[in-house]
Amino acid sequence: MAREGLRSLFPISDIAVMGVLPVIARLPVLLKRISETAEAVLKAEPDVLVIIDSPDFTHRVARRVRARRPHLPIVDYVSPTVWAWRSGRAAKMRGYIDHVLALLPFEPAAHRRLGGPACTYVGHPLIERLDALCPNEEEVRARDIKPPLVLLLPGSRRSEVTRLLDDFGEALVLVQAAYGPIEVVLPAVPHLESLIRQRTRAWALAPRIVATEPEKFAAFRRARVALAASGTVTLELALAGVPQCVAYKISWAESFLKYLVNVPSIVLPNLILGRNHVPEFLQEACTAQKLADALLGILQDGPGRNVQIEAFGHLADVMKVEGGVAPAARAAAIVLTFAQK
Repeated sequence: MAREGLRSLFPISDIAVMGVLPVIARLPVLLKRISETAEAVLKAEPDVLVIIDSPDFTHRVARRVRARRPHLPIVDYVSPTVWAWRSGRAAKMRGYIDHVLALLPFEPAAHRRLGGPACTYVGHPLIERLDALCPNEEEVRARDIKPPLVLLLPGSRRSEVTRLLDDFGEALVLVQAAYGPIEVVLPAVPHLESLIRQRTRAWALAPRIVATEPEKFAAFRRARVALAASGTVTLELALAGVPQCVAYKISWAESFLKYLVNVPSIVLPNLILGRNHVPEFLQEACTAQKLADALLGILQDGPGRNVQIEAFGHLADVMKVEGGVAPAARAAAIVLTFAQK
């Protein structure tokens, strides 16, 4: 967005906060930014307001704007996870959201069921990147070459990396002891690269750390398996046809949230396909031994590996948008419709 000319009111890091305790600690800054943003919207007198993701921030802005300019159309790009937890949010959104642009194919039905606002599946941006993600025939064959390439993806947030990286490293040592030599590649987001290099420096099995997107996608196309933190990366891996195991941990202060989640899986490919083909290990279940056992089950040819490869082969078709319209173009067309009104 900055490359397209956006001038941000403040650094995005001011509101990039996750977890109960971090939010409480930053509450004065967050409240100030909500107020400043709402005032900036009203001052700009737009034809349409598009809020993007970050619902705990953007929806508060939207409610303030709706209260003072009730006829301004508001479009929400990316549905909150009302289908997973706090489902009552869907019906409340009707009071200040005119249309939701959904990234996942099951979300329009979820909003209808929960009494939410009008919702259109515009397609996930990753569908526009299949050329970069999907391996060619030579790269598919490279997945059978030994030593196999194992991807390690401990997350894009500092809290995720600090909670998962040690377990991931211990799991790799167990895998190599049972399987034999493996090659490990760890794609790191730039702002966490130094932290990851520091924490993996003393590992017995040192990963090759890559920090650019072309290097990351090149590794995806060659990888035999992956061990990943739950998130969008699991969908990237699935579209690339990489069998995977998924893990996640949250702090003790947030552990009560697991009782509020109402979905059979937290792994995006599982939710989209409607089958729990990808094993997931959460909280206490996320141990080095369990992760190693799961990785060994998909490293070798067999049912565990084959079922994921077969399921992932259908994913792009499930996620495609009618008429072959690009997700960005479909989203833009809906926004323009509201702007022209």
